[in-house]
Amino acid sequence: MPASRYLFGTIPFYSVLIVSGMVIAILLASREEKRRKLPKDTIVDLALILIPVSVVFARLYYVLFAWDSFRDHLLSIFAIWEGGIAIYGGLIGGILTVLVFARFRHISPLLLFDILAPGVALAQAIGRWGNFFNMEAYGLPVDNPALQFFPFAVQIPEGGTITWHLATFFYESCWNFLIFLILFSLRRRVPKHGMLFLLYSLLYAAGRLVIEELRTDSLMAGQMRISQLLGFLVCLGVLIWLLIWCRPHKPDWYFWPLLILQPVLFVLLPRPHTENLLAPFFLAGLACLFPCVLTSSVHNRVLKALASFLCIPFWLAYAFLAPISSFCCNLTYSIAAVLLCGILSMPLLCCPATEVHHANDAAA
Repeated sequence: MPASRYLFGTIPFYSVLIVSGMVIAILLASREEKRRKLPKDTIVDLALILIPVSVVFARLYYVLFAWDSFRDHLLSIFAIWEGGIAIYGGLIGGILTVLVFARFRHISPLLLFDILAPGVALAQAIGRWGNFFNMEAYGLPVDNPALQFFPFAVQIPEGGTITWHLATFFYESCWNFLIFLILFSLRRRVPKHGMLFLLYSLLYAAGRLVIEELRTDSLMAGQMRISQLLGFLVCLGVLIWLLIWCRPHKPDWYFWPLLILQPVLFVLLPRPHTENLLAPFFLAGLACLFPCVLTSSVHNRVLKALASFLCIPFWLAYAFLAPISSFCCNLTYSIAAVLLCGILSMPLLCCPATEVHHANDAAA
């Protein structure tokens, strides 16, 4: 548990960490700007617009899904210093800003997304530590004394006592830092503009999909966690985009039987005893699209066949675990997200290490 929320005076650690993450992201993107031979100060000009717009969208997103807290106090919507922003809202605002900026500057928006992605992931990893000092974004209670240690769990004051909770902010910070390392190492290898951004979107959404299940302060719409729903849609969108972009090769003989088998298994297998309504649909969609993605992007026939047929034992595990408890169902749910990341990373990890500068890189 932190000794204080404030670094000194009235300056909170949260603000310092958020600003530090932004500055580091801008510095990283500016270096990449030079390597990509974009006009000087393109990233600085973009940041001057993107940062305030992202903050506004992050606040609006939070207000929209926590409307009951603001309904009777409309002026509190503007009291952003009292807390209440959501990273997904900031990302949506940032994406819209890049699209408009790229159009006016006649620069490929996909190129800009690729330049920004590693820095954004690192900024998120740094910014998550602000949740530690604010004592927020924590997870379920930890009752086992053997697990009551940091960084697995964190102490939170509740009703005059100190309670141990899962340190979900730490899990997400580590995940985001891992995303940064992956993106930074692949930035010279991707064959097309936009692929680095796709990989960031996939990895972040899949990680958030899992970690959100452990949190206790999620924004909700009925029984649905908004961040999980959005993460699911992002993962699905990346799958579809990748399938279209990669121009699938002629399917192997097992492709259509395997594809048809997935919805059949989904209908026949028992439903899990869990309130998480997304889990079975996510699993079904994942298993259905396994052979699609592999047929379109992986050229090693043995690897492709082995990975495609992974969905069969996966479904059997789901059939066995789902009726037992919600924990087991969420375990298979987590495995699904990890497998999804691994399979969709293959096209990027297997591409040759080349660094090609095109004369029209900055052209729209």
